[in-house]
Parts: sequence; C-alpha cells; structure tokens
Amino acid sequence: MTEPLKIGIAGLGTVGAGVVKLLAEHNNLLAVRGGRPIAVSAVSARNRKKNRGIDLEGVRWEGDPLKLAEARDIDVVVELIGGSDGVARKLIEKAIANGKHVVTANKALLAMHGAAVATAAEKKGVTVAFEAAVAGGIPIIKALREGLVGNRVRRLYGILNGTCNYILTTMRETGRDFDAVLAEAQAAGYAEADPSFDIDGIDAAHKLAVLTGAAFGAKVNFKGVYVEGIRHVSAMDIEFARELGYRIKLLGLARETPYGIEQRVHPCMVPLDAPIAHIEGVFNAVVVDGDFVGTTMFQGRGAGQGPTASAVVADLVDIARGRSMPTFVVPASKLTTAPAAPMDRHVGAYYMRLMVQDRPGVIAAVSSVLAKQQISLESMLQRGRSPSDKVPVVLTTHENEEAAMRRAAKAIGRLDAVLEEPCLIRIEKF
Repeated sequence: MTEPLKIGIAGLGTVGAGVVKLLAEHNNLLAVRGGRPIAVSAVSARNRKKNRGIDLEGVRWEGDPLKLAEARDIDVVVELIGGSDGVARKLIEKAIANGKHVVTANKALLAMHGAAVATAAEKKGVTVAFEAAVAGGIPIIKALREGLVGNRVRRLYGILNGTCNYILTTMRETGRDFDAVLAEAQAAGYAEADPSFDIDGIDAAHKLAVLTGAAFGAKVNFKGVYVEGIRHVSAMDIEFARELGYRIKLLGLARETPYGIEQRVHPCMVPLDAPIAHIEGVFNAVVVDGDFVGTTMFQGRGAGQGPTASAVVADLVDIARGRSMPTFVVPASKLTTAPAAPMDRHVGAYYMRLMVQDRPGVIAAVSSVLAKQQISLESMLQRGRSPSDKVPVVLTTHENEEAAMRRAAKAIGRLDAVLEEPCLIRIEKF
C-alpha cells in the first residue's frame, strides 16, 4: 500500500473536529481519490478533556502545537487555531521552515502576512493551501487557481459574511430594525457575543484581501481595503431599497482601475435582477468576471463544520496527489505591488436618505448643495407630512466621484432642517 499522507491538526474546535469526522467517515473514498490514505498522526488543542464527539484513539496528543511542526511523522500541518499572529503564525512559519506542507483556514493571517507566507513556502518548495479561509465550502480558491487560470480577472465581488447576510435578510423579511435582529442572531448562534468583527466588515475584508491576491496575482494588501459595516442600515433603508428595485447586501468588491486595485467592503444597493441579490440567510456567493469566460458565480454555505471541513480535506487530497500550485496562483516573486486605489476616486451611483423637518425650502437647499458638487439626481422619494414633523427624503444619483458625494453629504448634514447625519449607500449596477 502507498505510504499515507500523515497530518497534524492544530485546533479542535468546530472545524478541526469536522475534519477528523470527515476523514474517518470517508477514509476509503479519500484513499482512492487522493491516491493514498490520509492519516491523522497527532492533534493539539487547549482542552484535552473536552468531549468533541470524535474518536482520537491511537492519535498522539501534543500539548504544544508547535511540536506538530517538528514531528517527523507529520507531512502536513493543518492550522485551525486562527488569529493573524501569535501561535498560529509561529506554527505556520515553523512548519514551512521544516519543509512541511500547510493547510489553513486562517483568513486573518493570510490577509496580514500572505505575501511573506507565500515567499517562504516557495523557497522551501512546500504548499500552503487555504480553500477553507474564504467562503467556507465554496471552492472559489480552486476555481481561481485552476478553472479560471486562463483568464484575466476584470472584477470580483461577493457576499463573504454569512452573519451580515442573515441579519440583512431577516430585517427585510420581518421589517424589524438592526438591533433587534442582531440580538436574535446572537441567540441563534449566527452572531458572536461580540459581533463587531462580522458586522463592522472586518471578516469580509480579510476574505476580500485574500481573494484579491489570488485573482489579480497581487501581494495581499489588507490595509488597502476600504471597510464599512452594516450598523447604519435601517429597516427604513431596506424598505426604500425594495421600493426602488434593490436589495441591500454587504459586499466585498475588487477590480483593477487606473489608480490601482480597488478593494472595498460596504453595504450595497443591488438590483433585483442580479443573481447575487437572491443569496439569502447565512449563504455566501462570489462572482468572478473573466475576460474569456465572462461572468461566473459560485454559491453555498460560507461557514459551519461540514462546509469548512470539506474545504480543508479538498486541500489535503490535492497534496496527497502531489498537486502543487503557487500560493496566490503566480510565483511569489511575480506577485505585483499595485497601489491601492483611493476610495475618493471611486465612481458610482448613490442612495442618500435624509431625515428632515417637514417645511418649505428643504428640497431647494439640498438641491443647491448637490448642484455645487455637480451631482445629478436620478430620482427622489418624499413622504407626506408627519405628526412628528420629521420625514424621510430619499435621493438616488447618477454616477459621480465618491469624494464629491462625501462633500455633499457633509454639507447637507449641516443644514438646519436636516435632523440626522445623511445615510449613504452605494448603488452597484451589475
């Protein structure tokens, strides 16, 4: 029998336990598909006594995860600890230095140190695989590395955070506001006790930075991602979006521009005829525009034990088969250092919601500000009189530069009749 691929797993949380379960359940199938068995030699986690519902009989336990990187009976280190630095980073660096392949689900580490990891792996002739780091069970990294490798990617965008998509979907379906739906998502386990990493867009930004590196052959540049979360999106905005023919989604978007690579994460008004508008709940989706293939869309569960474990094992099968690709599609020495396109130079259409006093002259004052910035309106919705003397006014614009729109919003916010900071949401024309 062919020598098995021997792995060490660092981290036995939801995903780590899922990997052990999948390898046990599909042991024979994976041996055929990978050309040899995949065997767990050792594991490491914080609490050895915890009941994880998995069989670890005959598997060595290491109290120190760094020992996995030194062990002679381990070919691949599977890093499922998480975090951009600390033990996870030390483990990956040590594994590479010792000539071991690495499989990781750590999008934060790759977003912050991806170029350095790729360079180190290339020098040692080992593979760093990370299908599980972006969009859970969706094989988007494999698609960029293999299926779409003959294309120059023109643009990619996607729903990269299931928590935000669940919240926005539930707000639309129930008419309830953000705080109430967030509390429900936390109670159901879809959102963390401290949800800021998700709802402020950081998780999606990590994933977008990694995707951008793979799609454009560029050094991963997390600092170049413009990030905006969903806290300011109200039930009122979602209802106005419906009336205007849109749905609001938190998207990550990347494309090459004359000013560099534009990377941005923020709520978007998405036309109802765009397929991504109908990705609901905890599901993720990624759309890639290639110059020869055209538009392709990948969708599925973006998190959870099964989907993420599936992605980890897919990478292990590739390594078992001896398949090797550069970490970010092109050799590390060929990764470009394109500048980050300034968000102020972004050109697009906008939705602006104002809460104003119900009195004559308000619209004229707002229009005057927009005219000074040479911003052209596409539509305006104005509600009738309110007992509270506070009414919403919604404007949508034709395409203009972000900088002009921000100047206009700031000036409009200073008008006496405007009672709240204007809410701006970008409109995407897919």
